[in-house]
Amino acid sequence: MTPGGDGQGRWPPRSSATAIAPGPFAELHPLLAERIGASDGDELAVVSRRGRAVAPAIISRGIRPDTVFKPFPLPGQGRANSLTDPAIDPMSRMPELKVCAVGVELARGTA
Repeated sequence: MTPGGDGQGRWPPRSSATAIAPGPFAELHPLLAERIGASDGDELAVVSRRGRAVAPAIISRGIRPDTVFKPFPLPGQGRANSLTDPAIDPMSRMPELKVCAVGVELARGTA
């Protein structure tokens, strides 16, 4: 999974971010979507060893086939922060980069 925003964890102000992405989503390449049987708009479960986030799929050729993209500044069940390590540097208080290994599958039995 890769971070949202500019790749450094910075997003535009919240009102701008929600105009860009009004709700959580999981972006994936058509090859990965085909492998898991997903179509545009299907609810996906993105799972790491730290948590689970459910969000609709956006199928795009603009992403690598081995990557799932989720925006970070969005709240709720689909939030990407539930998947990543909350560790911060003890001196600078900077968070670790928001990249982690995940699995992705069709979400079954979730709203």
